[in-house]
Amino acid sequence: MMALSLTLWDRLVDNYLQQKLGQRLYFLPQLVFVWTEKITFADDISISGATTRTTQTTITMKSSICNHDGHVLIRLEGRLDTSTTSQAQADIERQLLEAGSIKSLTLNLSGLDYISSSGLRLLLHLAKTYKEFRLEEVQPVVYDVLQMTGFTKVMSVERALRQMSVDGCEVFGVGGVGTVYRIDGDTIIKVFREGTTMDEVKAEITMSKEAFVLGMPTPISFDVVRVGEQYGLVYELLHADTLSACVRREPGRLDEFARKYAQLFRQLHSISVPATSNVPSAMAHELEAVRHVGRYFPQESIDLMLEILHAVPEGDRLLHLDLQTKNAMMQGDELMLIDMGEIGYGHPILDLAHAYSAMVTLVGDYEKIIGMPKSLGQELWERAIGYYFEGETPELIAHRKEQIEAVSCVRNFSWLSLSDSFPQEVIDECRRLFEVRIGSRKEHLLKVCATLDDWKV
Repeated sequence: MMALSLTLWDRLVDNYLQQKLGQRLYFLPQLVFVWTEKITFADDISISGATTRTTQTTITMKSSICNHDGHVLIRLEGRLDTSTTSQAQADIERQLLEAGSIKSLTLNLSGLDYISSSGLRLLLHLAKTYKEFRLEEVQPVVYDVLQMTGFTKVMSVERALRQMSVDGCEVFGVGGVGTVYRIDGDTIIKVFREGTTMDEVKAEITMSKEAFVLGMPTPISFDVVRVGEQYGLVYELLHADTLSACVRREPGRLDEFARKYAQLFRQLHSISVPATSNVPSAMAHELEAVRHVGRYFPQESIDLMLEILHAVPEGDRLLHLDLQTKNAMMQGDELMLIDMGEIGYGHPILDLAHAYSAMVTLVGDYEKIIGMPKSLGQELWERAIGYYFEGETPELIAHRKEQIEAVSCVRNFSWLSLSDSFPQEVIDECRRLFEVRIGSRKEHLLKVCATLDDWKV
């Protein structure tokens, strides 16, 4: 086998790849694996000796590079075969040399529609050179080659995501991290905001699974897709509707819905998150969010919000942290949660304060964001919080409401950390409201927060 020249071997394998791959011939992976195995263990074999073949059409290979603090992304477009790989390798090595110190290397293959054995050897070379190496957005025809030749077992390979459209779809909910649409009677999709990374999407999937195992009633996404240039998570929810839509459609059942809403909070807050869980600290997230909005507020305002948060006792309870009524889905008689991007563990007051800031003191278009008239949403919350503390004295319930309102003031403004692209008018409105809701009430708020230690869980 080693007597074959690289060019002859390339042509032999290329011929099989072009003519036989579609038939799924099972001897082909073994044939190619013999070669890749020798490349892996025989370092004296050249991997850049491809020669140019004469073809009837001009074949081009394009590459472009993005460098984010040492995390390098290279996009490949066209074909990686014996006529293009040598030049592609030279271009890539030049770009990597100019990039300087490299922490990780990712090849985006969304524009690559063919790969031959010479292209496979280039991938092996890069995988051996860079410890943190992966392939993303790999098209099906190229993924099949990588899978059958065993490459998916020796390097990180992510398939290209299927494209979906939300044109004409009903908007279920709009939040800081994305928008939820109904695709059909059985399916919804959460489309993340522009700039969201695949790692952030995977983190939400991981958190959903963690929460599900711990007992949180939530559907598990069964597919990650692309909606234009944005990521989406697809969920199957048979004949489900948001709690907002149910309340708006049947306001006569408001008390029943309020009780279910309260029960959902109580169900979550009865779950202790074990130390071995991957669920993150809600307080750590809150503190980071406040620091992040320091670009919009003076340091004095940031310090005041941090002082309020530091008064919150520690806790280990499971928290959703965005449980407004558009994130609660009514399926039959059961409420289920969606939008798991912010879940964490901590004291229940953080969860209730976040919900209060949405349902009662929301900054923005209430009916668009919450999905019902403000008067109806506020009445739902007032009844729900009464049911949450059912069995307690009226005096204690009033005290707890005051504590929730005090802590919620932070969420009124820390939510700006969810995106760096909010309109200037939204930022200006938040600045104006800060003095009204926090600045002018500083002494009162700190006095209330000083009593938070009496809330034991």
